[in-house]
Amino acid sequence: MTQYASKRGIWGWMSFDWSSQPYNTLLLTFVFGPYFTSTVIGDSVRGQEIWGYMLAIVGITIAVLAPILGAISDSSGPRKPWVIVFSVLYVVGAFSLWWATPGMTSTLWILIAFGVGMIGMEFATIFTNAMLPDLGPKEQLGRISGSGWAFGYWGGVLALFIMLLLLAENDEGVTLLGSAPLFGLDAAAREGTRSVGPLTAIWYAVFMIPFFLWTPDIKRKPLEKGMVAKGLSDLGKTLKDLPNQVSLTAYLGSSMFYRDALNGLFGFGGIYAVGVLGWSITEIGIFGIVAAITGAIFAWAGGFADKKYGPKPLIIWCIVALIVVCTTIVSTSREMAFFIPLAEDSNAPDIIFYVCGAVIGAAGGALQAASRTLLVRQANKERMTEAFGLYALSGKATSFLAPFTIAVATSITGNQRLGVSPLIGLFIIGLILLIWVKPDSEEAE
Repeated sequence: MTQYASKRGIWGWMSFDWSSQPYNTLLLTFVFGPYFTSTVIGDSVRGQEIWGYMLAIVGITIAVLAPILGAISDSSGPRKPWVIVFSVLYVVGAFSLWWATPGMTSTLWILIAFGVGMIGMEFATIFTNAMLPDLGPKEQLGRISGSGWAFGYWGGVLALFIMLLLLAENDEGVTLLGSAPLFGLDAAAREGTRSVGPLTAIWYAVFMIPFFLWTPDIKRKPLEKGMVAKGLSDLGKTLKDLPNQVSLTAYLGSSMFYRDALNGLFGFGGIYAVGVLGWSITEIGIFGIVAAITGAIFAWAGGFADKKYGPKPLIIWCIVALIVVCTTIVSTSREMAFFIPLAEDSNAPDIIFYVCGAVIGAAGGALQAASRTLLVRQANKERMTEAFGLYALSGKATSFLAPFTIAVATSITGNQRLGVSPLIGLFIIGLILLIWVKPDSEEAE
């Protein structure tokens, strides 16, 4: 009889989502990304180009290494030692963003630090996701995954509240509460906003403790000579056999495109709001809170929908919603909404973008939670870390497409609004490929 994790073990596993979410919420999307492009670079269009190329390079790095590390891990045993290594990268990379000062002459090492932290987060995610099948029976995994993702979103909401209320200053040098940044941080030097790096690093280090203490890991396998070579050999066999696994291959291809598009929305949403709508960091933060709250609610509710209907129908509806959002964003600017001209002082674009943020959070939360449970239904349980490595590969093999095409489209048109239009095509491709995906593949059985 299979022995699954205790409730405390499941809560420990979900603490990773809570711990790591601020890298996406605070750094990638709502605080550091917009701050970097608008204040460190000082030119939103040029900043969006640089940010896009940096994310493309990080994505390629992850795509190359993810399946290799997963294959080696499945041949060696425990996942926690790997999580520790990549957690160090996460913390060091995030903390280093403190030194991203306004108008700094060279931003290369700041971009490297952000990339190192993001690589740490992505690789740690591979190994923690691979633990999901050991937490409970198949029919409960959708609920567990959705609850974990919702827990993570609530962590992002709380961290964003702390950032906006106590630390991040607006152009007048005060936080959302109307007071100076906490701890005597210098608002003129944007120290309140720059503290987002250390806050994210410390948050992760503290809240990962339950994961390491409570969540069970698989047993260490006996060390064998040529273990690395065996892992790579097994990976080679898996890749060679992919054409015979139509459902798994189609799903990896589908997720490759729709997750890339979703990451593009997360990565450029705040940057878009600064450049096109002229929002402040505080306004973007409120937008982020709205998106994170709807994300938490719908990731949790999506877990129950996943349990009742399965993950595939849920994924389809989420992608359709995100296609509508992207079309809305491309057709809306400060001067128009849905290509219809507006009065000069109209607040309709702000309202529309807040609604879009709510939908992005809701659909994105449910989509990501359902995506990892659908992979569990496609993959061989004995090679689960390798499967999530391939999942990361599929998510990063074309991960340069969203940021690169956004960067190129922005460069060619000189227009941030038109620059995000390639995301629509990526979502549509992902939707089409789902036609060949079965709810449960023979490989998983």
